[in-house]
Amino acid sequence: MMIEHVVIRYGEISLKGKNRHEFEQRLFNNLKRSVSDMPEVRLQRTGGRFIASLGGADVERVMERFSNVFGVFSQSPVEVTALSVDEMVEAAKRVIQEEQGEHPARTFKIEVKRANKRFPLDSLQLAAEVGGRVLEDMPSLTVDVHHPDTTVFIEVRENEAYVFGRRVPAVGGLPVGTAGRVGLLLSGGIDSPVAGWLSLKRGVDIEAIHFHSFPFTSQRALDKVEDLAQILANWAGRVRLHTVHFTDVQTEIRKHCPDSLGITVMRRMMLRIATEIAKQRKLLALVTGESLGQVASQTLESIRTINSVTNVPILRPLIAEDKVDIIRRARQIGTYETSILPYEDCCTIFVPKSPRTRPKPEEAEAAEVNLEIDRLVTEAVERTTQKTFVAKEFIEAPVLRV
Repeated sequence: MMIEHVVIRYGEISLKGKNRHEFEQRLFNNLKRSVSDMPEVRLQRTGGRFIASLGGADVERVMERFSNVFGVFSQSPVEVTALSVDEMVEAAKRVIQEEQGEHPARTFKIEVKRANKRFPLDSLQLAAEVGGRVLEDMPSLTVDVHHPDTTVFIEVRENEAYVFGRRVPAVGGLPVGTAGRVGLLLSGGIDSPVAGWLSLKRGVDIEAIHFHSFPFTSQRALDKVEDLAQILANWAGRVRLHTVHFTDVQTEIRKHCPDSLGITVMRRMMLRIATEIAKQRKLLALVTGESLGQVASQTLESIRTINSVTNVPILRPLIAEDKVDIIRRARQIGTYETSILPYEDCCTIFVPKSPRTRPKPEEAEAAEVNLEIDRLVTEAVERTTQKTFVAKEFIEAPVLRV
């Protein structure tokens, strides 16, 4: 069976109103980027979905690429026929043979969708006609409309028909670039890259913000974060990384603040600095990898106290996730093996023996009284460096379908 086309379906985009075209155009551009190294593949929009003409490219390889483009709900390798019952029958037989593989099907079903109302047979008539002729040519089969071994789908379009047997699920979500830009507080751990990935799935562009405390943290720790930014860029298309030189801030915190509130004050300073970067870059929100109750700084009291220093919205995609679920997702998206490399970042050094788990805002403010907050924030922002990562590896590994 020679497959020369793939039909690509999208989900939530179809519910959009007057701005639906903008979502479709962004998805079209992202699909083109995913196969930019395959110039033979041609994409076009048709009837509320996209169709890719393969031009000789390997169908499974192309579908792996499309399955991991945010916004794609499902796809099918299709055989395109003329509006001829004879051709539809032959294509249906090929689909059944292809779907059987090493385990011959005993039952089948023909399911017809007739978008072209001028076609002389209605959906039920065409299904009966094709099914009957398949039975004549393949007498070992029987029809089972409830639990068939193989279902053959036929879509009758204006000028042609699509015949296929598989609906392959894809990553879903919304096209990257349709929901504005956010800042991702990216550490070298497991959680924050997953939070960034989930944000991408909801259509945002991300700019990563990382706090680096050389020489307390090594160059390898920074390399690890840059590798994580590259992995996210492979999904997103492009990610800008802002590296904040945080050494002076942490040194001042150790010098002037109570040890038990050091983590709380450190995270408040991070949010202050990230807020300034967000203002400069016109980012609409900040994203963190926090999960409620996972560590001392992620109790509701800590989150409230840390949040009180900013009025920028904070998105927490992992807030209700168990660690085991976060790890599973990290493995699926390709960040886990990098995240567990043993290079500490500034969030894991200087951890107090007995951190406050339920700090109050007024306690944090009192702990900060000897810090020159404005100066430290300004200097940290001024010394921040930027590096842009562009997709250079195409995502072909299966991902968790949600």
